[in-house]
Amino acid sequence: MAVQQSWEERMKAASASNKPLEKKKGFFREWGDAILFAVVAATLIRWATFEAYTIPTPSMEDSLLVGDYLFVSKLHYGPRTPQTPLQVPLTHQTLWGFDLKSYSDLIQLPSYRLPGFSEVKRGDVVVFNVPFESQHPADLRTNYIKRCVAVAGDVLEIKDTQVYINGKPMTQPAQSQNRYFLQVPQPNDDLYKAFQEQHVTNFNRPDGKPEPLFGTQDPTFMIDATEATANFFRKQPYVKAVLQDKAAPGQAEPDVFPNNPDYPHSTPAPVNNWNKDNFGPLQLPKKGQTVELTPQNTPIYQKIIMRYEHNEGVTIQNGVLLQNGQPLKSYTFKQDYYFMMGDNRHDSLDSRYWGFVPKDHIVGKAVLIWMSVDPYAEAFNKIRWNRIFNTID
Repeated sequence: MAVQQSWEERMKAASASNKPLEKKKGFFREWGDAILFAVVAATLIRWATFEAYTIPTPSMEDSLLVGDYLFVSKLHYGPRTPQTPLQVPLTHQTLWGFDLKSYSDLIQLPSYRLPGFSEVKRGDVVVFNVPFESQHPADLRTNYIKRCVAVAGDVLEIKDTQVYINGKPMTQPAQSQNRYFLQVPQPNDDLYKAFQEQHVTNFNRPDGKPEPLFGTQDPTFMIDATEATANFFRKQPYVKAVLQDKAAPGQAEPDVFPNNPDYPHSTPAPVNNWNKDNFGPLQLPKKGQTVELTPQNTPIYQKIIMRYEHNEGVTIQNGVLLQNGQPLKSYTFKQDYYFMMGDNRHDSLDSRYWGFVPKDHIVGKAVLIWMSVDPYAEAFNKIRWNRIFNTID
């Protein structure tokens, strides 16, 4: 039968062996150590392997839906070392539940990318820090998710909504959407039921009311839909006509890159006839490539040279880029650049508007939908069971 030692006996035994007794941790210290370990482990996993994101907008529909929860791999392209080290762990821009900054930009470090499994490829669905923001450091800018349609060195052109890469048409994503107008003389319950069955959530004009189109007084609905959905409505007896919304070639849009003045020191770009459906040709900058700077291409490369490549002493005057007061006649790019577009082509703020995505802004590759919640459904139909654990193409 074992006999329990008294405290005095244990003290004598410890003294005899010259081994100090370990004092038992208190409750709060044990929990504090456990929480600290969990935070450190979660931070390392989030930084180096996978991070969870959710889809808040319809810019990638129908490939990704509002309410999809994703895992984004940092392993594919390699994790980045932090540029902003003074940050509350597991936060991005603000503290949870508060409109307070969760970081200090007092210290800014050079950012490096560790080796990854692959490079960014055409067709990848990519999460990146949107480059046009200036109120946050680069690694804490708002996260966007889009599809990469062109990589460094490619020549991109869009003709009548069709994307061409190096002169060849790019295969459209299977679930990509465009905007259509539906002329419906007598809207009825069958129409609204079809909207629900076809998962059409945006089916009104911007003011919330159907408006006439086609030169008639018939109500017209504006919807974002796949080609299959548009063909479905073309066959319905209550739909008189379906017309795809397209910008005409030569119909210039002032918000399209490089005309979009999102940088306060930008100069007016040369007049061109680009729009969201007819764009380019545009050659994507590649690391090590040298270009001669001209009045025609300076607006295209201006933001790269002034903002993304960490050059010092660069200014612009009368449309001419200067470095330390001397005109820049040529420039060699320090990193690769990409062109990103949303699969919902007429409801996506993407590279057609704000330009190139620098490589050091790439966060990771979207690889898996682990949960999907329909924000428009009733309580018992909220979960989209058919999307759970789907891989992302």
